[in-house]
Amino acid sequence: MGFEEKLPSGILLTTVEKVAGYARKSSVWPATFGLACCAIELMSTGGPRHDMARFGMEKTGATPRQADLMVVAGRVSQKMAPVLRQIYDQMPEPKWVISMGVCASSGGMFNNYAIVQGVDHIVPVDIYLPGCPPRPEMLLDAIVKLHDKIQNMKLGVNRQAEIDELEQATLRRLPLAAGVGTGTRQSAADPGEVAASVLGEPGKPQRTEQP
Repeated sequence: MGFEEKLPSGILLTTVEKVAGYARKSSVWPATFGLACCAIELMSTGGPRHDMARFGMEKTGATPRQADLMVVAGRVSQKMAPVLRQIYDQMPEPKWVISMGVCASSGGMFNNYAIVQGVDHIVPVDIYLPGCPPRPEMLLDAIVKLHDKIQNMKLGVNRQAEIDELEQATLRRLPLAAGVGTGTRQSAADPGEVAASVLGEPGKPQRTEQP
């Protein structure tokens, strides 16, 4: 039984955005950027046991001009940062980035002057993948989440409106509650007063207690 037999009268209604998203997510071509031990797990993901080709990603090339996904696998040194940026700039639009492993995402254990403390200082990141190193199953889960993001991506003016909406939502975020990280603990006696004081409601002082 084929898929077309389940459609009513053989007609399928959709939108251009849905069709474009489905085509894009089903043909993502990664540009490997293995820098450390996370690259071994990335290679294992492309092997027969996990078979990344099941998701339409069998084309894993070394040329950035034929790739739209960069998987940064491993720590990024200060010397490698401009090379990474150059390869990212050579990739055609639209393009996406997965930061694989804690070293690529935040510098990991290498908190020194030689390592970039997060690849998002160099290129925009779409998916952060934790772990040291993350297993192939975790990378496949990150790829599936990226596919969902690509599927629902807007086009044209709708894309710009979506970007503006996300920026405004980020700017509207409330700061951390007073006392977080300063050694002052919130009193759990009346959470309503604490929430009101964080939101700036007049007449509701914040109750705190010293440790």
